Amino acid sequence: MGILLQLLLCLIIPICYAQHQHQTSSSSSRRTVIDVKHGPDSVVWAVQLSDLHFSVHHPQRAIDFRNLVPPALSMINPSLVLITGDLTDGKSKDLLVMKQNEEEWVEYKNVMEDVVKRSGLDKNIFYDLRGNHDNFGVPVIGNSLDFYSKYSINGQLGRSGHVNGVTLTLQAGKQKHLFVGLDSTMSVGLRGPTNLFGHPTDQLLAEVDLELSQWDSQPLKPVSKISFGHFPLSFSASSQSGKTLKDIFLKHSLSAYVCGHLHSRFGKNLKRYHLSSHRFLSSQKFFQFNLNQNPSEGSKNCSFGAPPVQEFWEWEMGDWRKTRAMRILAIDRGHVSFADIDFQSGSKKTIILPTFPLDSRFMSTSSSHHEYECEHMLPSSYETVRALVFSVSPIVSVVARIYDTRYGNLDIVVDAPMTNLGDASSRGDLYAVPWNYKAFQDPSADRFWLQIEATDIMGRTTITELRPFSVNGLHGKVSWTWKEFFVMGCQWEALYYPILWVSLYFLLLILLIPRAFLFFSRKQITYKNVLASKGFISGVGLVLQELCNVPIAWFGFLGYLFYLIMFPWFTGQVFTDGEDKGYMTYMGWVVKFSDNKSNHDYIGSPDVMVVVLPHLIFVVLPAILSSGALAAERVVHRGKFLSVSGKKKDDYSGLDQRSVRYDSRGNRRSKFHFGGHWIRLILLVLCLVICWKHFKNCRALMKAYEMNPLLHFPVYTLGIPLLLVYVIHKTKRN
Repeated sequence: MGILLQLLLCLIIPICYAQHQHQTSSSSSRRTVIDVKHGPDSVVWAVQLSDLHFSVHHPQRAIDFRNLVPPALSMINPSLVLITGDLTDGKSKDLLVMKQNEEEWVEYKNVMEDVVKRSGLDKNIFYDLRGNHDNFGVPVIGNSLDFYSKYSINGQLGRSGHVNGVTLTLQAGKQKHLFVGLDSTMSVGLRGPTNLFGHPTDQLLAEVDLELSQWDSQPLKPVSKISFGHFPLSFSASSQSGKTLKDIFLKHSLSAYVCGHLHSRFGKNLKRYHLSSHRFLSSQKFFQFNLNQNPSEGSKNCSFGAPPVQEFWEWEMGDWRKTRAMRILAIDRGHVSFADIDFQSGSKKTIILPTFPLDSRFMSTSSSHHEYECEHMLPSSYETVRALVFSVSPIVSVVARIYDTRYGNLDIVVDAPMTNLGDASSRGDLYAVPWNYKAFQDPSADRFWLQIEATDIMGRTTITELRPFSVNGLHGKVSWTWKEFFVMGCQWEALYYPILWVSLYFLLLILLIPRAFLFFSRKQITYKNVLASKGFISGVGLVLQELCNVPIAWFGFLGYLFYLIMFPWFTGQVFTDGEDKGYMTYMGWVVKFSDNKSNHDYIGSPDVMVVVLPHLIFVVLPAILSSGALAAERVVHRGKFLSVSGKKKDDYSGLDQRSVRYDSRGNRRSKFHFGGHWIRLILLVLCLVICWKHFKNCRALMKAYEMNPLLHFPVYTLGIPLLLVYVIHKTKRN
């Protein structure tokens, strides 16, 4: 009777959506299975959007989204729509105050409802993740300030967990494509700017591991695994036990991890290939210097029991905020490819995504190379060149062209029309043309280049960019720019404390070593020594030595450094509203809630590095060197004066400088006065720049955390400027 009742409920409750998808879910694990029906039966595709940053101060972002995205989604007809964080901006007009704004969330909800309606897609295939901007100033999930849970699609559909898995199946379950979304934002959402990193917990990592393992009990049915989140791994911290998302992704050999967060201002090649390294001392913990990594050469093991290569691609996609970017992600018989679309110039009439062969620069994997070398690949997946073509008008012709660059020119070796494998009932149009793939096997990863051209019934022609390919799975060489390396190649959590302590030790040493040298040797570097040696080191030594001869300044800088190490830097309002305050140290924020029931120690690490490191490197260090240079300039000036005037050293302090500023004719003389004057003027300007930079940072922090500089961070605010003023006063000429 119970079984009959369950069957009856299944007939009554609607569980089919979009007329070709079937969903089953578990309330505990939030797992969903969608049976993708209608052709083409070998490929699925999804759309990714990221960093929308809907803002009350920039309404055009939401307007363009409402106008451009629905027609594009209707044309592409994806099986999933992934929105990977930063749905709203949460910033004031001057960009200094970062907290939640409910008006922006209401706008996001209204726009997304309109997008879902006009695109004709089912709301259930939309997955929108929380980004750090969506978490600014949210003390706890479920709080009245947690507008994400109230207005996002995930929140409205009851996806309250931090991990959500959805599986797309083809051919009645013979092919499975698993997508796992994760929310690694702070559990206690600080205001910006110290809310910059993803913070996966051990529980979240265990849930991601479990979700990625859900089909591992069926080894004969290969599963393509893709994870999506907001933060790149370079801006993701490790858990309390030291584990990372990278460890989990390598364990499961993901096809790709797609994310956002960095935007496109840092470059277009924000991509990274991760390969497991078993070396004990590996620099990969801190750096990866190249976009690609070459696997270590070893004996080829083609046995079917050989362990798989632990690898995955990481693809950051840019943003909607500035570049109006959208990504189409396709999985064609296990081959994962993508195309990034730029809507800055308006809507697109035709979009082409080549799905095979793959771009050797950004999509080739070591496992594909291994399978090809061992002949373990599925031959049918290699026998045709394939491309998805999306268009608002009927397509009349699609042509595949392959160029050979062996002799330095683009020589066409294939120019063949492609055939549509679908029909009128298909979800989309997959075009293919047979080829002899073995003829394109080559030791070079970028000898052959592919281009697809499509023409619609209106006569409009669309051509893809040339992309290199390697049928045998070799990696094309791509170099990061320095900005791309800075944000993708550096593992900032691992680098924070080494950079911090190197900076602090360096600052302490440049104060203590000259003092110790003066104390033990009782010899001083003089202006004549510097002139005689003409060395940079002796010049720096003179600068640091003379700072020691201004004892109040020297002890002031030393005390300031110990203050930064041992005491809070400042106290401020860390949440959007309320009376809860916290104080920040170099280790993070200590936040005590007003109910006195909970206390959070050192949250926001390594996020605080955006405040700590610039202050040490661009304020404290220049201030120390400038102070020493001012003191040394006075000594140099005195030495020059004595050498020109013939006065004794003891006469300098009481001498009227006017006696040597003019010659017998009343004209200004003494070349050293002119040079010394400008050197001191340059140093004074440098001190002003340091103070300007420092007060600009203080103003930003004051507005960000609603602080009074004299009450909440007087030492941090006034310490450096007061020391510089004192040094300027002590080194002025008599």
